[in-house]
Amino acid sequence: MAVAVVTDSSTGLPTELVAALGIKVVPLHVRVGARELREGVDDMPADLAHRSVTTSAASPGELQAAYEQAAHGADGVVAVHLSRYLSGTFDAARTAAAATAGPVRVVDSASAGMGTGFGALAAARVAHGGGTVEEVTAAAVRVAERARCLLVVDRLEQLRRGGRISTAATIFGTGLVSRPLLQLVDGRLVLKEKARTASKVLAKLSDTATRLAGTGGAAVAVQHLDAPERAAELGRALQERVPLLDEFVVTEFGPTLGVHLGSGALGAVVVPGGAGVVHMG
Repeated sequence: MAVAVVTDSSTGLPTELVAALGIKVVPLHVRVGARELREGVDDMPADLAHRSVTTSAASPGELQAAYEQAAHGADGVVAVHLSRYLSGTFDAARTAAAATAGPVRVVDSASAGMGTGFGALAAARVAHGGGTVEEVTAAAVRVAERARCLLVVDRLEQLRRGGRISTAATIFGTGLVSRPLLQLVDGRLVLKEKARTASKVLAKLSDTATRLAGTGGAAVAVQHLDAPERAAELGRALQERVPLLDEFVVTEFGPTLGVHLGSGALGAVVVPGGAGVVHMG
């Protein structure tokens, strides 16, 4: 019996990878007025920037149901979730794990998007190789610790409104005379550096991602929200510049992250050393 791997819908993991590795994905929620919609299940509004649109974590009950379903016939469950500082999902997951029969290990990826997704992929690959609960958990933790997440947004208004960015970055104002390059550090979104124009900050994003990837092999993901052309351009640059790509993924930010990032957001996730596979996307 294999170990089951669970994650949440904020990862943006491509459906083919989820299906191939049997990862169970728990939907997070988008609230539109009085309506509560499940990411990846229910139809979402076209305008995620509207002030009436917010997000919420999966509930302990939802997570417990997912863990119990995943645990059926398995040796245990390893759940890899987005940063506790960005969502209440991790705390809900710990509550759910304590109420679930059988071993459930909950991993705080200290990340988001494919930063969490690569940790879940690493865990699932070790699980498919016959790894124990401890080995699967360790794989997720190792990859999550190495993952580096970089982000460029067109405007900071939605991040400020949702409290997802440190006060240090609010000095830019909504007009963004300067363009920020943001990064996740210990699970919190902070300012890394700034540039004067959109083209220069995108160049910094590419340069920084290339440097972080190093020369010893890396898993790289490009994520975007309504910016397919910029994502394709960044993807081409990283494929050309990173000496050894073990794995390359281009995917969209889902609605629960999109509510906070805004249209035009572009990100890169780099895992030096890879996430347990040698594959060119």
